[in-house]
Amino acid sequence: MTPVSRPWRPLASASANLVGSLFMIVAMGLFALEDGFIKLTAGTLPVGEVLLIFGGGGVLAFAGLARATGQTLADPLVLSRPMLVRFIFEFTGRLFYVLALALTPLSATTAILQATPIVVVMGAALVFSEKVGWRRWTAIGIGMVGVLIVLRPGVDSFSPLSILAVIGMLGFAGRDLASRAAPRGLGTNVLGFYGFLTIVVAGLAFALWEGKPLVVPTATSLAAFAAAISAGVLAYSSLMKAMRTGEVASVTPFRYTRLLFGVGLGILFFDERLDMAMIAGCGLIVAAGLFLLWRGQKRKAAA
Repeated sequence: MTPVSRPWRPLASASANLVGSLFMIVAMGLFALEDGFIKLTAGTLPVGEVLLIFGGGGVLAFAGLARATGQTLADPLVLSRPMLVRFIFEFTGRLFYVLALALTPLSATTAILQATPIVVVMGAALVFSEKVGWRRWTAIGIGMVGVLIVLRPGVDSFSPLSILAVIGMLGFAGRDLASRAAPRGLGTNVLGFYGFLTIVVAGLAFALWEGKPLVVPTATSLAAFAAAISAGVLAYSSLMKAMRTGEVASVTPFRYTRLLFGVGLGILFFDERLDMAMIAGCGLIVAAGLFLLWRGQKRKAAA
């Protein structure tokens, strides 16, 4: 009797989920290191120059990766409307997030960034008419309360500069939403190339607006840039590996380890303090994000 052939499907075993989760943790740790090195360089160089050097390094790295994998950078799909919208949000997110890293505590900036998935779910409901029930709307509200607790408006410790991180987070959320509509024919290295090219454009625009003269980077600054670019490229690669190795539901929750790494770096290297309000706000943001992820996977399973 001839056996019935079945279509091949990748099997996400427990070991595959474990490996994928480890790759995700490594990626989040590297992203946190990237933030730390950028903050370090922003303390000695104009922000526009930081964006120009960091973005330029990333452009070269992803151009090399795209060439090595046979991906075409001059693809007409790059000029599609979703990619242009993605450019605008990437520009906003990168510029204001680097400004937040330069001018506000690393731990608070990282905490606010964790609200990105929450805003993405809210945006999907408002922009793409994705069905979001009352449970997920409640979780979105709780996550936003967590952001407000981290910001602490109306108290003496509130800094208006914290709004920079919020604008950056909204920019990244818009970028992620635009990426959903981006042409599927564009590879990840091509998206990475144009993402870093956007950083260069943001740096040039801010440098012209700020009007500060460029400074010759010291050997220490150049080493920090090299470390930030290397960490960013390795983090991106580890993230892609994580998402392709384990199940999304098993791997994605480990994105929130970036908060632990960011807060830890802020305390150890930038002399930042973590109080109960920050802990409570971070807890609400993470809890809301994990609940939204769980509900989203449950809805897919039921569909």
